[in-house]
Amino acid sequence: MSTKEHKIGEIVAEHHRREGPLLPILHAVQDEFGCVDAESEALIAKGLNLSRADVHGVVSFYHDFRHTADPRPEVQICRAEACKARGVEDLMDEATAAAGERVRLTTVYCLGLCSAGPNARVGDRLHARLDAPGLAKIIENA
Repeated sequence: MSTKEHKIGEIVAEHHRREGPLLPILHAVQDEFGCVDAESEALIAKGLNLSRADVHGVVSFYHDFRHTADPRPEVQICRAEACKARGVEDLMDEATAAAGERVRLTTVYCLGLCSAGPNARVGDRLHARLDAPGLAKIIENA
């Protein structure tokens, strides 16, 4: 048994008794390995007695899951309607320039701070009321 198989087995065992264990398992696997690849999908499916198609359907439906690992830090930028109304689109050129190839910018649709937009998230930390220099600084510090 490979290290990956062993670790995924531990993750499945930790969550399998929960109601709706698949999403927490997928998040834990991605946190551990940086992605949920085809091998991981198959191991999770086996551990939960699901078809690989069932697991792949969930992985491919949610944009949070990646099929290949990307070691770059991620900055999520809300581009939902409230943040658009507050000018997030005007910040994107400078954000893209600040990110370059070093930081992965990800579009998300609502971080839950609609009255305080534009918003971004790095890890578990939310940033509100952003302007172009503020967003660039967050990206540079990611």
